[in-house]
Amino acid sequence: MLSFLRGSQVAAVPGEPALLDRDHSTLAFNERVLDWAVRDDVPLMERLRYLCIVSSNLDEFFEVRAEPHLAAHQANERTGQFSVESFVRLSDAVHRLVDSQYALYNEKLMPAFEAQGIKIIAHGERNPVQRHWVKHYFEREVRPLLIPVGLDPSHPFPQVANKTLNFIVRLVGKDAFGRENEIAIVKVPRVLPRLIRMPNKVSDGMTLLASLSSVIRAHLADLFPGRTVSQFSQFRVTRHSDLAVDEEDVKNLRTALRQGLVHRHYGQAVRLEVSAGCSDYLSQFLLKQFELPPKALYRVHGPVNLVRLTQLIDLLDRPDLCFPIYTAAFPLQLNQSKSIFEQLKRNDVLIHQPFESFDGVLEFLREAVHDPHVLAIKQTIYRTGTDSELMDLLREAVRRGKEVTVVVELKARFDEEANINWAEMLESIGAQVVYGVVGLKTHAKMMLITRREGKALKRYGHLSTGNYNPRTARLYTDISHITADTALTNDMEHVFVHLASQSKLPRLGKLWLAPFHLHRNLIEKIQRLAKAARNGKSTRIVAKMNSLTDEDLIRSLMQAGRDGVKIDLIVRGACMLPAQVPGHTDNIRVRSIIGRFLEHTRVFYFRCGELEDLYLSSADWMNRNMVRRVELAWPITDPDQRQRLVDECLVAYLHDGIDAWQLGADGQYSRQIPSAKKTAHGAQAALMVRYSQQEPQRGRSQ
Repeated sequence: MLSFLRGSQVAAVPGEPALLDRDHSTLAFNERVLDWAVRDDVPLMERLRYLCIVSSNLDEFFEVRAEPHLAAHQANERTGQFSVESFVRLSDAVHRLVDSQYALYNEKLMPAFEAQGIKIIAHGERNPVQRHWVKHYFEREVRPLLIPVGLDPSHPFPQVANKTLNFIVRLVGKDAFGRENEIAIVKVPRVLPRLIRMPNKVSDGMTLLASLSSVIRAHLADLFPGRTVSQFSQFRVTRHSDLAVDEEDVKNLRTALRQGLVHRHYGQAVRLEVSAGCSDYLSQFLLKQFELPPKALYRVHGPVNLVRLTQLIDLLDRPDLCFPIYTAAFPLQLNQSKSIFEQLKRNDVLIHQPFESFDGVLEFLREAVHDPHVLAIKQTIYRTGTDSELMDLLREAVRRGKEVTVVVELKARFDEEANINWAEMLESIGAQVVYGVVGLKTHAKMMLITRREGKALKRYGHLSTGNYNPRTARLYTDISHITADTALTNDMEHVFVHLASQSKLPRLGKLWLAPFHLHRNLIEKIQRLAKAARNGKSTRIVAKMNSLTDEDLIRSLMQAGRDGVKIDLIVRGACMLPAQVPGHTDNIRVRSIIGRFLEHTRVFYFRCGELEDLYLSSADWMNRNMVRRVELAWPITDPDQRQRLVDECLVAYLHDGIDAWQLGADGQYSRQIPSAKKTAHGAQAALMVRYSQQEPQRGRSQ
């Protein structure tokens, strides 16, 4: 156990309301996302996309969060917060959410698509010409890739990979060897498209698509000549997929993780999805094979993987059914015709993504790569994606002879393989690649440029609340801070040296670093404001983050609220703080904003009288961020820059009257319904107008 990991520092107060359940709060977040798929004011394609986003979120929820509940149920014992009862409550909540998804899909979205001349046509609805085309497609594109496996003692139930499409078939009659083995499994390769657009010549003037599952269902009998298919169902199993690697017990973390990735697809089963019409015989057979209880079975009225329906959007050219394209402005503080280094000597630059383009960050790195006076580039890598211009620039920097040091987080969940590949590529061309500190994830986002200017070396830095991923930078709200501030860049240098050498960290001037200072400093900041409030001073906290689940921070906020501090929390996802409970958290309001872009910015504002402090951070207020990750928070001290962040990241969201949800004393969220007497505004729409001078546009990406 690492020495700086610690238990609770802030005790609960007698009579204090219980904290909200984290997993149920996460499901409530997905209900808020699903609301975008329900709303008639959202373009049809985007409604489908939101439906798919919820399914993707649920997949990850099961892959990461479900296993402890299931294990407690299987063992029939309580382990901490996990028990038989917690598994049942969680399963019931997910079943309700899934039922809502498929009801929306069948009763609202598919009829709306059909009204637009677009239809996913079932086998029973196809005319003879269409059936002939589908059969030809099956024989040509699908059947050669399918290998039915009949189960018998020498052919046991096959390994079924995580989240893949499969069919289970019950057969009548004898096989080629005279045996009556009645169960067969058909695994469907991932390479096959889940939707197939049918040609215009057979579509009767509409846009018709066939789902891969319906194509296979229609021709299952062809896979078993001489046998009769009596029952069948598509099915999909979700497996626990959080890689568990004990870094202290392995000699090469990269090798251990790469080996672990092979087994991730075959971890413990935690959920089974089947067609609604699946017989009890087949569903019970599958539950037994995967060692799952009945509550883990999900019967769905439609495709078992709604996520793959995003292919529908890619297959169709219907911009009228999508959000209008938003083109981000080049950062307004940057002059494209002048050196960024020269501009930074006059003032820092803040980039509000995606309203301003991530191209400003790429341009900063690009100038550093091509500047002969730049000697060294250091950067942390958490998520960059598989195809990244930023990584190409780092490769070019090595080629040009610059010292490139990259701190790669190999354990970035579900990005492990991409990060391992980048690490190996950079090492192979001569970059210095390090993997941070044993037992901690390096989640901090920073880049440091060292440049010779005359006889001195000058540092320039980039700090961010988000990842170095150009694709998600178009979809997530984040703040990039580019600076020449000596105190900040010196601190960044100390952190990079600490991560590379694991030497003792010197005292930092401006940065708050987890797991050393960040948690303690936040609690002390809250407690000082609480003391000031008790002494009659006007105090205020406004904090924007993705999740609030750290119990010490929650209890500190609750005590500060009781002491008179006015607190507003803008928490997109899971929030365990019970707000607006009379006599306990009257002074605390919690709201969640779900909009076109994924809210990802972390901004923490503290005011005591006239004194204001504002910090940006890579960290959410979760225990893992505070004690099991390398995270950063840093102050914005320029009054104009600070006010800009207050206006754009806090005030705009506190006054959002369209996309906001309020957490009530009952632990439930209610959407802020615009008053008929007032003109309501959405924060994201207003920011898009501010930066592009275009009409307000709405939409995606949770």
